[in-house]
Amino acid sequence: MKKLVLLIVLCSCFASFGQNQKFKVQKTDKEWKAQLSKEEYEVLRNKGTERAFTGKYWNTFDKGKYVCAACGQVIFNSDSKFHSDCGWPSFDKAIKGSVIYKTDTSLGMVRTEVMCANCGSHLGHVFDDGPANTTGKRFCTNSVSIKFIPAKNEISRK
Repeated sequence: MKKLVLLIVLCSCFASFGQNQKFKVQKTDKEWKAQLSKEEYEVLRNKGTERAFTGKYWNTFDKGKYVCAACGQVIFNSDSKFHSDCGWPSFDKAIKGSVIYKTDTSLGMVRTEVMCANCGSHLGHVFDDGPANTTGKRFCTNSVSIKFIPAKNEISRK
């Protein structure tokens, strides 16, 4: 019986990881709604997903960095972006400490959600089907959840 109680307590602790976390940027829903577009709010705050091949960054390979659309924290460098044919921007690694991970069991599957470590906004999911010659990870990211900041005086990759 004691083992069962301990197991239940441990499971509830892991299930709530990331939900009660305190983030540096904290705003009310009213403040987020005033700052973000309807689409940004739906994805970043309600964990929505934009349709594949519709976001502005899915096929962009210019040099620069990608920041959280909600708070501006740098999430990805352009050198970690790769062409994956999945319809969303794909990166093989996030900048260390820029994201947190949470198990997502919605839609009848188990996935790993990726959220901004600064404000808790939903960015997308990470999968283990990325380039084997780098990290093997594919951060499948909603274009609306990030903003691209071009590098100055650098030539774009084709």
